[in-house]
Amino acid sequence: MAAVETRNLTKQFDQVKAVDGIDLVCEDGEFLVLLGPSGCGKTTLLRMIGGLEAPTGGEIVIGGQDVTKLPPRARKIAMVFQSYALYPHMTVYNNIAFPLKAQKMAKPEQQERVTWAASILGIDHLMDRKPRQLSGGQRQRVALARALVREPNVFLLDEPLSNLDAQRRASARDELQQFQRRVATTTIYVTHDQVEAMGMGDRIAVMDQGRIRQLGTPADIYNQPADVFVATFVGSPPMNLVPTPDGSLLLGFRPEHFFRHEGPAADGLKTFPFHVHREEYLGAERLYYGEIGETRVVARFPVTATTTAPPGDTYPFAVHDRDVRMFDAKTGERTDLVAVT
Repeated sequence: MAAVETRNLTKQFDQVKAVDGIDLVCEDGEFLVLLGPSGCGKTTLLRMIGGLEAPTGGEIVIGGQDVTKLPPRARKIAMVFQSYALYPHMTVYNNIAFPLKAQKMAKPEQQERVTWAASILGIDHLMDRKPRQLSGGQRQRVALARALVREPNVFLLDEPLSNLDAQRRASARDELQQFQRRVATTTIYVTHDQVEAMGMGDRIAVMDQGRIRQLGTPADIYNQPADVFVATFVGSPPMNLVPTPDGSLLLGFRPEHFFRHEGPAADGLKTFPFHVHREEYLGAERLYYGEIGETRVVARFPVTATTTAPPGDTYPFAVHDRDVRMFDAKTGERTDLVAVT
């Protein structure tokens, strides 16, 4: 296994910096997720680590070796893409064995490696099938097995679950994470799906406009966002942001921390008049959409909650001070300034 490090890594296309001076370390055996919207630079960063794109500047180090100018085959990495890129005319066995045949590995060792990888991923009963006879989840596992037989130091995964429907994606996330834990291979995973990122990553690097806005555990990213972009990109619904009266700060709080409060004002609470105009019933929870003044906000209640807020009226709502995060209204950066409310 091997750690992966990028040092001041940049990639420029004409006048656009797709990746803008990224310093990043993925520890040995870690599952690191690159999360961000389309066009943020996450796939370009992954492709540079894999050797499929040449950096404009900076260095890439894998296992302590500078691989910046080495071709992909010399980096001992394996990539799995969104399309899986399986050969339709080959059986599952031959798809998995293909990189070993290209290395001219002896057939007995090929068979041993293929059997081992297929067993780990639970596809050993599919070896004689063609890709068209497989489900999307099975194809994804074949692609992973083909990568695994190479015994790479690093896995690079570029949105490998995006072709699956919602139900299959949920089970595939679980399978993929369990697989990574078993083989303990350093893994960098690209996605725009925050559910995937939160559910799978040991750490998440949130990217925007070619830069990393925040790097941390899922809990850090969700509970302690570094700026307004992270606060509103991670979380569904996103964090509420309410301006202070002077407009200098934004008070941020998650919908699940915003509750109906009928009692008197109390220390440690911030209270707001919340006008509710719409309710969503989502089975396990209810979402209430409305405004504080002219600012749109959302409250999330578990469906078992005894209190409700029927649409069409204004209610006193509150949030505990401990659950409020403050951001500079001009820069969007998190601040420790004391808000006046």
